[in-house]
Amino acid sequence: MNQQVPDNPYSPGNVLLFDKPLNWTSFQVVNKVRWMIKQRYGLKKIKVGHAGTLDPLATGLLIICTGKKTKNIDSYQAQKKEYTGTITLGATTPSYDLETEIDQNFPTDHLTKELLQKTTEQFTGEIQQRPPIFSAIKQDGKRLYELAREGKTTEIPTRSVTVIDFELTRINLPEVDFRISCSKGTYIRSLAHDFGAALDNGGHLSALRRTKIGDYSVEDAISIEEFEEILEVN
Repeated sequence: MNQQVPDNPYSPGNVLLFDKPLNWTSFQVVNKVRWMIKQRYGLKKIKVGHAGTLDPLATGLLIICTGKKTKNIDSYQAQKKEYTGTITLGATTPSYDLETEIDQNFPTDHLTKELLQKTTEQFTGEIQQRPPIFSAIKQDGKRLYELAREGKTTEIPTRSVTVIDFELTRINLPEVDFRISCSKGTYIRSLAHDFGAALDNGGHLSALRRTKIGDYSVEDAISIEEFEEILEVN
């Protein structure tokens, strides 16, 4: 007798919350989830997509949509996001994070808690922000990071984003921990870089974790391994 195939809740449409692991791209998570579902239910194809990219060096909440729920991806992407992380002052990198090596160093002796707290005020409300050259934004048909890796420079226009909250939760120079609530399209790497510049210093993002998208929380998310156990995929 043939083994009965269990009911498939993913092809009709489902919303899954994952805690993206470090050094994984968002697309790798999508591909892994798609493969596991196809393996479990013997499918040739299934629609799977994510609602908002996380950089490989970031962890945290990644919303994955399957089936007809992929039509709702734009509505999830439009919701406000919350992040926690660490800005390292006194140094800059071309990518604004640890993907590239430090290219300039600055003394941090003059930085005070009061100055740091005061400077966060410049980055709340509606602000103009320039995305990093090492980003997936397309310009002239190419991803910016492709141009950057070829050593090419290009003028990147600024964009308007909204930072609802920017709170410093720990100051232990050169490291500064933060919590940020912001609109869609906000680059936390750019904010880290610009925060350093506003201090007449340098700064880059050394850790990032997305904790919320709208009402969805990383506390309710599962790991890739846990999903594998749920599907019983070997």
